[in-house]
Amino acid sequence: MLTFVPSPVGNLEDITLRALRLLREADLIAAEDTRHASILLKHHGISRPLLSLHEHNEAQRSGEIAQRLAAGENIALLTDAGMPGISDPGYRMVRACLERGLEFTVLPGPSSILPALVGSGLPLHEFYFGGFLPVKSGRRKAALEAALARGETSIFFESPHRIARSLAVLAELAPERAVCVARELSKKFEEYWRGSAAELSARAEKQPPRGEICLLIAGQQR
Repeated sequence: MLTFVPSPVGNLEDITLRALRLLREADLIAAEDTRHASILLKHHGISRPLLSLHEHNEAQRSGEIAQRLAAGENIALLTDAGMPGISDPGYRMVRACLERGLEFTVLPGPSSILPALVGSGLPLHEFYFGGFLPVKSGRRKAALEAALARGETSIFFESPHRIARSLAVLAELAPERAVCVARELSKKFEEYWRGSAAELSARAEKQPPRGEICLLIAGQQR
């Protein structure tokens, strides 16, 4: 059987007992980055065969892994941080299993999305997750405009190289809108920036935030 195993987004202790047990029992661990996975596995005293599975080879690897599953192997799929398939490899593997009638299970576990939402102080009774903001400026602006028009809180992943520009666009479109930048969640330098779009844009212009970033935008009041 195939098990989708969420991995810590920062702190290596943020992994369930069940996930550790299934990683130990796996015949093979398919990892987005085998070097990154090795750090986590070594920390928990686990040594299993590794196979790379990332965005550039997932289509090819999915068929290979499906064959091994059909032969009776137990395989764990482990991405670098958070839930497989959410802005990470995993979707094609799900489809491969469904098309072939192969059994799989998805474990609950770490994700930066919900901690960012709860810690932001923004309304959390409903929300929209948009994955990574587009790289191209026109598409990114359109995504931010759509977020500002929604009634619920929007959450995006954003690169530290582009976050200052995204905040500047928000400050131009809706300077008083409440936003939050959640960075390095569960890590040593975890930090939340909370304030208006104009306030956070000015702050980022002086010192752009670094690390893994979630950008949260309050919905339009109705």
